[in-house]
Amino acid sequence: MGKPAVSIALSAAERCELESLARAHKTGRAMVRRARIVLAAAAGPENKAICAGVDADANTVGEWRRRFAEHRLNGLLAYWNRTAGEPSSTAT
Repeated sequence: MGKPAVSIALSAAERCELESLARAHKTGRAMVRRARIVLAAAAGPENKAICAGVDADANTVGEWRRRFAEHRLNGLLAYWNRTAGEPSSTAT
């Protein structure tokens, strides 16, 4: 049996931001998926149960669940900015 899933508890502001990202028409598909993964994880199901709802494999769900647990919204948004071609905060 694998490691237990990291528990996610969202503040009202985090939930609002994630719901906005998940609904936005101009948000990239990958970011929409990440927002939906985190929202689903906050509802409590295991990663395998989330997979079908967000069309992602268990590794992807686990990665974004852990990243959010560690870095909160900044982790999702920083990665999104890098993949969107914007410089990361460590660029000189």
